[in-house]
Amino acid sequence: MLMDPTSRHAEARAETATDFEGFFQAEYDRLFKAVYLLTGDRYEADDIAQESLLRAYERWDRVASMESPAGYVYRTALNLHRSRRRALAVRARRVFRLVPGEDPSAAAMARQEVHAALAQLPQGQREAIVLVEWLGLPSDEAGRVLGIDAVSVRGRVHRAKAGLRSLLEDVDE
Repeated sequence: MLMDPTSRHAEARAETATDFEGFFQAEYDRLFKAVYLLTGDRYEADDIAQESLLRAYERWDRVASMESPAGYVYRTALNLHRSRRRALAVRARRVFRLVPGEDPSAAAMARQEVHAALAQLPQGQREAIVLVEWLGLPSDEAGRVLGIDAVSVRGRVHRAKAGLRSLLEDVDE
């Protein structure tokens, strides 16, 4: 029995949507939490997580066949976060003409000691420790997400842990 070509196309779309839906269900919460640790803002984290997954969905035929579709989504989220930070910095310079002062996002995160300590780490260390220690990615996969060697990831994680210990000891005293 021959199938109508349009019905085969509809079945393929339905199968792709089902595959992506399972991927979405499996990854969204972890992605949101990881981005939240980077941004400190629930709404921005949700927006970045959704945008990252939307971009994966738009390219799902290629992304699904990648070695690590989750790595693609995390890399996309990191890139979106970096782009937003750059755009915000440009707007801030235009509006405030480099008015000296404290970063308002750091003050908002000061409510929680760990968030405050995490926010004080350099961006690269923060990304590495979130990917390796919080998400449990091996250093080689975290390296692929960050675009660096696995040994560099391990070095960043080591420095981040030392920095967090120092910052959190200062808070306890």
